[in-house]
Amino acid sequence: MKTFLVICVLALATPAILARQMDRCSLVRELYNLRVPRHQLATWACIAERESSFRTHVVGRNRDGSTSNGIFQLNDRYWCQPSNGKKSHNICRTSCNDFLRNDISKSVRCAQKVLLNQGWSAWASGYSCIRNVPSIKNCF
Repeated sequence: MKTFLVICVLALATPAILARQMDRCSLVRELYNLRVPRHQLATWACIAERESSFRTHVVGRNRDGSTSNGIFQLNDRYWCQPSNGKKSHNICRTSCNDFLRNDISKSVRCAQKVLLNQGWSAWASGYSCIRNVPSIKNCF
């Protein structure tokens, strides 16, 4: 009985253990280490803050039935393959679950593809983030 209880507690705690909560500066430093251009860092930090509150495990449900995944809220209709097998363009050639991991490198690479294809306006917060970029000077 005790073993069963321990397994249940661990199963419930696992998502919280795997979830990563970042802040502006930890994200900026990680993006910089992933070779994101320095002039884009503040805008990416703004988007991550407004889209996911710097959380890697966020899955947003959209009105059209699609989901937006991870720290940059990348849509499963175009950018990744949902685990339920739903049809997707999967432009980034990765599983949507990859965007929910602590390692944000796949999210970053895919977000850069989104930026290249659609610009900052691909994100609901994109326009306001490029007009009102928060300072990241204290991050370095």
